[in-house]
Amino acid sequence: MLIDSHVNLHAAQFAEDQDAVIDRARAAGIALMVTICDRVSAFETVHALAMAHGDIWCSVGTHPHEAKENPQLAASLLMDLASRPKVVGIGETGLDFHYDLSPRDVQAAVFRQHVAAARATGLPLIVHTREADEVMGDILEEEHAIGPFRVLMHCYTSGADLARRAAALGAWFSVSGIATFKAAQDVRDVIAEMPADRIILETDCPYLAPVPMRGRRNEPAYLPHILEKLAEIRGWSREEAETRTEAAFFRLFDRIPQPQAGSR
Repeated sequence: MLIDSHVNLHAAQFAEDQDAVIDRARAAGIALMVTICDRVSAFETVHALAMAHGDIWCSVGTHPHEAKENPQLAASLLMDLASRPKVVGIGETGLDFHYDLSPRDVQAAVFRQHVAAARATGLPLIVHTREADEVMGDILEEEHAIGPFRVLMHCYTSGADLARRAAALGAWFSVSGIATFKAAQDVRDVIAEMPADRIILETDCPYLAPVPMRGRRNEPAYLPHILEKLAEIRGWSREEAETRTEAAFFRLFDRIPQPQAGSR
């Protein structure tokens, strides 16, 4: 079973052909997708999309770029929205010190509220981190000391040290199309050392289309190219990579019932 753990199907890039994109994903063998909430104000749109399709689930959260939209965001609101049907994760949330589209202190405060919601609900925390390795590692360790929660380091492109720190906390990691980029050997080196039973797949579409589709709008239908690259990096067969990532996905997103073969 192929599973795309991180899609952005409500993005403006899919406004004209969202249904066709979903149909192409299914035709390519994508059995499940998790569509990601990038800001709480968009949650109703994201949730409606999940409710309309049996093979699509969703998250609730605010991306660090959007943290300034609601700097007083409370864990209680996230927890309330997470109680809705088909909500399976908290996020995407985290720290992005590359673009700094929200003040860093606001990003950190909003991120900690997401952590509290993940801890309280038991849902996985979907973490975005860019050029914030030391601060991210510190926050994750500080918050784990308060009480455990499950972590997914989404589209992981940060350094090996943060990967080790996150792995020590039991984190999962998702591999994206960046793994196929010619200049991304450092990313492939980190992927080669990730815990074998905690790796899942994502496209992060419409962004980061894998080779040979690089430069195009990304779609869930392109996920098989990422699977093949992961298999190559880890020395797995395609079938082993598919089996391992499927098992890791259902251990992490355990609110999603595992479908029977042939069902959708």
